[in-house]
Amino acid sequence: MKSRTAAAVAAICATAALTACGDDDPAPKGEQVPVTATDTSCEVATTLFTPGAVTFAVTNRGQQSTEVYLYGREGARFTKVVAEAADVAPGKTQDLRATLATGLYEVACKPGQQGDGVRTRITVSDDGTVASAVAETAYDREVAIELTAAGITGADGVIAEPGEKIQFRVTNKTTVARTLYVLNPQSKRVAEIKTEPNGKAEAVVALGGVGNWTLKVKGDGVTPATRRLVVR
Repeated sequence: MKSRTAAAVAAICATAALTACGDDDPAPKGEQVPVTATDTSCEVATTLFTPGAVTFAVTNRGQQSTEVYLYGREGARFTKVVAEAADVAPGKTQDLRATLATGLYEVACKPGQQGDGVRTRITVSDDGTVASAVAETAYDREVAIELTAAGITGADGVIAEPGEKIQFRVTNKTTVARTLYVLNPQSKRVAEIKTEPNGKAEAVVALGGVGNWTLKVKGDGVTPATRRLVVR
């Protein structure tokens, strides 16, 4: 990674859809999204985006220096470097900036600055949902959820395995827009699924860690409701 030549970096930075390669770059920061990297995980605060500028604020909570890459798709694999934050020391935070077009990407944290990294899939869609892109994302099973005036139904008794990818199919049966948030055991947001009044939306979420995850729904003028999701 460190052997990338200055010319190669310049070529990357010159590409229109790519990011700034340093803190001095004048590119707009756009949406601010925390990324927490450890020696075993790579947690992105949200996995759903609308097109435009975004700044991933990468904090290294691990014991090793890390690199964080944003990859776009090349053929069937995510190997196209869109942006990078190189040599993030333990305890430090570094910005990774990009301008995102619609489609799928992967954020890769590379503890020890080697290997393919621990990866998190993100989706960029014009309407803030996964839309048609979800059809391209592999998943292990589906869970149908209904958002009603009383809260959340349809997720009762769901038990998942670590690393399992679940496609949440959300139906909003209320007359207000509502958003379903998926929170990990540390209460950090890993996905959000926005639905219009009486609308539907889908998202694929990778459940990376053992423990009690939370499904939380919020909307204007309604009381937030939660439902537990066990990963073991």
